[in-house]
Amino acid sequence: MAHHNALSRLSVLSHHLGVGEEAPCLARQDTAAAVDESVRPAPGGGKGTLTVLDNRTGKKYTLEVSEGGTINAQALKQITAGGDGVGLRTYDPGYTNTSAVISHISFIDGDKGILRYRGYPIEELTEASYLESAFLVLYGNLPTRPELAAFNDSVMMHNGVPRAVEDVIHAMPHDAHPMAIILTGLCALSGCHPEQNPALAGQNVYKSREVQDQQIARLIGKISTLAALAYHKSTGRTAARPNQRMGFAENFLYMLDSNGSPSYRPNPRLVRALEIMFILHQEHEMNCSTAAARHLASSGVDVYTAVAGAVGALYGPLHGGANEAVLRMLERIGSVDNIPSFIAGVKSKREKLFGFGHRVYKNFDPRAKIIRGVADDVFKIAGKDPMIEVAIALQDAALSDDYFVSRKLYPNVDFYSGLVYRAMGFPPAFFTVLFAIPRVVGYCAHWRESLADPDTKILRPQQDYRGVWLRHFTPMSQRNQTATADRPAIKPPGNAYRR
Repeated sequence: MAHHNALSRLSVLSHHLGVGEEAPCLARQDTAAAVDESVRPAPGGGKGTLTVLDNRTGKKYTLEVSEGGTINAQALKQITAGGDGVGLRTYDPGYTNTSAVISHISFIDGDKGILRYRGYPIEELTEASYLESAFLVLYGNLPTRPELAAFNDSVMMHNGVPRAVEDVIHAMPHDAHPMAIILTGLCALSGCHPEQNPALAGQNVYKSREVQDQQIARLIGKISTLAALAYHKSTGRTAARPNQRMGFAENFLYMLDSNGSPSYRPNPRLVRALEIMFILHQEHEMNCSTAAARHLASSGVDVYTAVAGAVGALYGPLHGGANEAVLRMLERIGSVDNIPSFIAGVKSKREKLFGFGHRVYKNFDPRAKIIRGVADDVFKIAGKDPMIEVAIALQDAALSDDYFVSRKLYPNVDFYSGLVYRAMGFPPAFFTVLFAIPRVVGYCAHWRESLADPDTKILRPQQDYRGVWLRHFTPMSQRNQTATADRPAIKPPGNAYRR
């Protein structure tokens, strides 16, 4: 019955977005199919013990396995084999198989293509409003009507930014990247709210739930205003003041497009499309930028600085900037006729395929299928992007080719999101900002969770040192230059310097 209801909700969503028969990828993988499971399968086989035989010494060790299928890394310290006497450690560059936190916020099963916020399949949450989903991510349950109204008022009440923040942004170059402006604005907000800064107000300031939640409302509300200021930094126009009577996504488009006209109202279908895009990007477990947020927060730094650090990680092209790379790839392919040669180029390593495959998902990215439906609705309003035919043909070619299927290279969230954003009139440089706006919700949820986690410690990973063991200082007159020594790469001075 639950499975049937999940499919019905997907049908309602498809109908609402006008998808119909044009989006067959929506039926490829039902990620809500496991929603009727009453008991979660034991992670990693569940609780028990692990016997380790150290072949170097012949000793056996018994390690406890938690109910989450993990071993405590500290238990490895008991495994020693002479030498410097230091116990065994793990080497895991990229943290590909390391659990650093116990979290209750989101769940991903990459093999099955499942994403859930607080247990809810992502497909079902696209029926919610943006702040309804945000409340869930932050506080663990869907809000009642009074709870949502209070949360909405709190967020929208805090969406204005201090004049000092605007002045800092105005002082930046007109051609500054929008993400640089967002980062600057977040750091400036830290300075504008000293009453919440542990460095000034004391390390116990965040023990107050009221202080925590006020900063969360400020960040969620103000990030969209910072984004509007960043957008118009390059246009030369002035962002409209926030309209607190509007919904979150509607107000964002109002700040971008109203030119200060109080009677302006964005297209409600585009508002809903953007709202769905934002919901899909609110949270995604322990990714690079979320891990950065928790890493910084572990030092006790204020939340604005922690979120700024996370947004800085998101700025990287390997993380938040991938959808722009997809768009440029499709433009380079140009037409459907060029896809066979492009596919051949990918196989021969002459071309790189963007928007397929994922560090976590080894199946369809569930968000990609929903965005495909959003794309259809946006194109009906804004006009069909000629690149969509190239995208569909590329997707079909890759999914029918064993080279890609055997490597589990399926479309991810970046494959269609860039097309949607371009159709809505956003420049490619702004795409990562549109990722950052909703992801602040996830950052704040993890920050809040870390404050209550008894296992939280300042993060300080180990290293495997392979450098020179010991040498002694020599005076300048006794030093010899070696051909293999590393040294600075000096860039020749420009003509202006020579002048």
